[in-house]
Amino acid sequence: MVDGKEIAEYTLQALRKAGADEAQCKVGIGSATELNIDAGEFSLMRTLFNNSVTMKVIKNNRKGTISINKTDKKSIDEASELCVQNALASQEDDCLSISSLDKNEDFTFGIKEPDPDKFFNRIKEYMEDIKNDYPQVLVEQLIADFSYGRSFFANTNGVRFTNSGGYYSLSSMYSSHDGDKTTSFNSTGVDFVDLDKKIIDLGMQRLNYDLSVRELNAVQYDKGNFTGNVIFMPSSVPDIVGTAIDSFTSDGSLIDGTSPWKDKLKTKVASDILNVNLVPLDKRVVGGERYTPEGYKTKNSEIIKNGILESFTLSEYAARKTGNKRCGTLSGCMEIKPGNISLDDMIKSIDRGLLIGRLSGGEPAGNGDFSAVAKNSFLIENGKVTVPVTETMISGNLDSMMKNVINISKETVEDGTDIMPWIEFGGVTVS
Repeated sequence: MVDGKEIAEYTLQALRKAGADEAQCKVGIGSATELNIDAGEFSLMRTLFNNSVTMKVIKNNRKGTISINKTDKKSIDEASELCVQNALASQEDDCLSISSLDKNEDFTFGIKEPDPDKFFNRIKEYMEDIKNDYPQVLVEQLIADFSYGRSFFANTNGVRFTNSGGYYSLSSMYSSHDGDKTTSFNSTGVDFVDLDKKIIDLGMQRLNYDLSVRELNAVQYDKGNFTGNVIFMPSSVPDIVGTAIDSFTSDGSLIDGTSPWKDKLKTKVASDILNVNLVPLDKRVVGGERYTPEGYKTKNSEIIKNGILESFTLSEYAARKTGNKRCGTLSGCMEIKPGNISLDDMIKSIDRGLLIGRLSGGEPAGNGDFSAVAKNSFLIENGKVTVPVTETMISGNLDSMMKNVINISKETVEDGTDIMPWIEFGGVTVS
């Protein structure tokens, strides 16, 4: 068996020998037992192994990085030399650093061993449930696996972290068919650590399959442009809130100074009812990070509280560059706190709008302007969800939308990565 700790220590020695002033490395050793289903039939079962070594050096206030998928000493020696050469070829930057020593720890998460027979039977049951409950749904491809990994972090300041654990995951790409009628492709998935429940009952998979069947009767939207309220489902909430957080609070836009929120820390940037946290350590999150890529122990982080921007999502480097504080996590494990209204009542309050399953579009502009196609979406008329629609565009501004959150549902969905409610936004243009 590959000894990750030994490889990490050897890598640091090789980086020092190559001339690094400061250095860090992360060794990953993992495996995944995978089941594939194509066009509704079991097609593949395999076990994949993945070893990796990621290196970073600082030499004369210049940074070099490299990643390799081999763990033998010769490959590490060669990569270490190249990593230092990359540093010497880069620009000098006095904001570069590696993490300082606080407390070294060994972390665990999830489970260590899978139950292959029970897992296979649960997948078989999953396919039977789809066939019986949603006969029009065709699973084009399903990938289910149990992944187990160990990682080892070390740097020349004496920081040492290990993290090990495993979990199950399932991802399904599907569409619905009825004679000549077909729907667009969609996907659903979930991460989980036990096999006590039917897999189809986890996350929002049943709702997704039910909506897919309803989409067989989709009509082209032809009722004219309007600006009104739209409800984003948990599957599409990250397309708005997650993209806004990433666009306005992360390294690139803060360093460049292009973020409309660059001077808004501790001030209001969103509706009073919006609360956004990054929660990789939450028990509802299956495989969240335990230490950051820079070598700091992970902490759950409050990003927006009652509409107030509490924290940027900055790395240590970006924090030094901008004069702000480093975020406690660089993970994308997001929790949006539920509201005090039911989804049914949210829908009843809308005279004309959309219920949006997902968006298809490019990156927003620097100021947050965007336009996208609303996929897997339904018209809301007179307080009721009516027909599924196609060829429907929405446009708006992420900054404005965050301030124009009208309602957040009591109900939330947990998929092992995020905890998301339904969110109603005002002022969105539908065309």
